[in-house]
Amino acid sequence: MRRQGFRAVMACGLTAAAGSLAAGIGANSSHTPSGATAPTGRWNGPRRDPHLPPPLADLRSIVAPGWLQAVTGHRPARRKAQAAGVAGIYKYAGAGMFSPAVAGDPQLVYVPNSGEPGMGGGRPSANPDRDTVTVIDPKTFKIVGHFTVGALPQHVTPSWDLKTLWVDASGSNQLVPINPHTAKPGKPVPVSAPYNLYFTPDGSSALAFAERRNRIEVLDPHTMKLRRTVAVPCRGLNHADFSADGTYFLTTCEFSGQLLKYDTKTLRLLDDVRLGRHVVPQDIRLGPDGRTFYAASFARGGLVVVDGATMKAEGFIATGAGTHGIYPSRDGRRLYVSNRNDGSVSVVDPATRKVTSTWTIPGGGSPDMGSVSADGSQLWLSGRNTDQVYVFSTKDGHLLARIRVGANPHGLTYFPQPGRYSVGHTGNYR
Repeated sequence: MRRQGFRAVMACGLTAAAGSLAAGIGANSSHTPSGATAPTGRWNGPRRDPHLPPPLADLRSIVAPGWLQAVTGHRPARRKAQAAGVAGIYKYAGAGMFSPAVAGDPQLVYVPNSGEPGMGGGRPSANPDRDTVTVIDPKTFKIVGHFTVGALPQHVTPSWDLKTLWVDASGSNQLVPINPHTAKPGKPVPVSAPYNLYFTPDGSSALAFAERRNRIEVLDPHTMKLRRTVAVPCRGLNHADFSADGTYFLTTCEFSGQLLKYDTKTLRLLDDVRLGRHVVPQDIRLGPDGRTFYAASFARGGLVVVDGATMKAEGFIATGAGTHGIYPSRDGRRLYVSNRNDGSVSVVDPATRKVTSTWTIPGGGSPDMGSVSADGSQLWLSGRNTDQVYVFSTKDGHLLARIRVGANPHGLTYFPQPGRYSVGHTGNYR
């Protein structure tokens, strides 16, 4: 772990929100089929498991642990972020704020061709190019590399120290390392059914989500050797994000419609909120305020807004059918939300909780998972059911390119990106 005289910044996300569910949170609680458009009416909100203790209602007294003081801010970087106007929790991931660890790494886009259409996606593609990774030069939009990684590659994940990219080949029960300096794969490491991969904010552990086995594999973050296994009380363990201070994380459960809250250090279950099976939660991201989490609801077509401290749903932002991925803009002031069944991207202002713009793919599409470019000028998303990658201009939302790739591309990553370290997925940088 690199130590560069960092000091803790704890203001974001530590004050608990008071009150009950906001009125007008979204739709009613009746079942809505997958891919339905965003409904109207009221949703009565989540149900809490009565067997669990009450949520942690007040985190203001938490003292920053030593590891947090070591990773939360270099003074020159802070001044640069403030000058660039980068918001909140993402203020160290502004344009040009690269870690020394990525010096010399070429900017490339890594696309896993899963061969699996995913929720509501219909039949698998007939494209024979599957179980592979396609490498694209983002300057020319040309394919510059291609290699096999094993069955069902789901996401390409930057390691905490930014020195390795890991491909989650869940069907082959392995993680495949990629050297980002050469863009070449290494020897696979056996890991049980890795659907998604995360790293604790202090870099001490990797967390592989074995979705089909309903458990978290706690791994050594460098060797990926198994340390222990944690069973989860839900079905379809999916995506996660960490609190501003790193003490807990929230994870979505796609098939059972739950949000789970875990203590990062002990992996003790702190809370279990039942959103309902009609929600089908997918990606989840911490907002720039460091307090509010946004969970993508595939079936409801929008974002469920949750206070991380109290675990209370505060609202619902309708975006479009098949809401799936959430990506902060380079300045951290907007959220780009992919609507897979709607063939669109919604731009959400987290300050107002309003959709400010909608980018529709000409002729239709299926935007899924991806990354914002290093300079913030482009949004790259896989076309899960069209065997394409879409490149949007973040200035006005027009489509810059459609790039043909393999079968059912999933969680692509643009690498390197600004940030001190990665907490996982396709590149969640802090």
